[in-house]
Amino acid sequence: MTMIKDEITLNSDDLLELYGKNNIHINLITSFFSDISIVARGTSILIEGAPSSVSNFKSFFVVLIKELRKKKTISTIDIEQILQHFSSSSAQYFDKKILFSENGIQIGPKTRNQYNMILESEKNKLLFVFGPAGTGKTFTAIALAVKALMSQEVKKIVLTRPAVESGENLGFLPGDLSEKMSPYMRPLYDALNVMLSKRQLNKYISEGQIEIAPLAFMRGRTLDRSFVILDEAQNTTVEQMHMFLTRMGKTSQFIVCGDVSQIDLPNNKNSGLSHAKSILKNINGISFVKLDENDVVRHELVKKIIKAYKK
Repeated sequence: MTMIKDEITLNSDDLLELYGKNNIHINLITSFFSDISIVARGTSILIEGAPSSVSNFKSFFVVLIKELRKKKTISTIDIEQILQHFSSSSAQYFDKKILFSENGIQIGPKTRNQYNMILESEKNKLLFVFGPAGTGKTFTAIALAVKALMSQEVKKIVLTRPAVESGENLGFLPGDLSEKMSPYMRPLYDALNVMLSKRQLNKYISEGQIEIAPLAFMRGRTLDRSFVILDEAQNTTVEQMHMFLTRMGKTSQFIVCGDVSQIDLPNNKNSGLSHAKSILKNINGISFVKLDENDVVRHELVKKIIKAYKK
């Protein structure tokens, strides 16, 4: 096997943060990249290994330094989160970018299952994505929709959610229907704000190229040449899911996202998402992707919380 040597030169001001107290950070990094030789000497880090492994390590350090510059400090949890995305099994996925936003952010898969989402959406026009909170299912879906709109593959994006309260009563919220619905749709706007500038987003919304609406507003429509995302789909009834799926036009792309561990429907109502999986799983042209706690891209504690609730 061909082996190469390389060197990374650090800024002396960063040494304490990068090495950590009692070298805890550099030891964590060294143990993670066990397939290459790493020797840290002051401002120099000497590395030796297979070309792909050395390249992966250097890419990791670029991200690590960017994180340090942004936050002015770095913690063990920060390093663990970055390392998660640079394992030998997942490094290949970082090359498949979805889009480059006007905000200067490169958006792409961060885990194996997010990568699978992209592949399955390219193969089939109807994709169901299951997974707990924080796994990036909705964010990845919206990124795919924005890419399709910007490349003129579709003429509009439709984002929708069922108006089901998680322990709260919608009727007691102040304001008209639009104001009452705003908190439910906020996560969708948050994702769009990462990918589009305020000017772009306002333009798309005002021209009707991006529509964000409650699921009830989908009834009676045919959504053609549209990229349509149903979020929080676990809170649809069987009848609502049937209604939604039959809105699909000939040239539409549908992605349905949900977490069956967080169903807020009354006890006498079955989840349309669970029902759809059971009756549609063997139909050609429909894909199913499952994400789990290993795909969580929020705080490291979210993974531990999900595992605790599973038990």
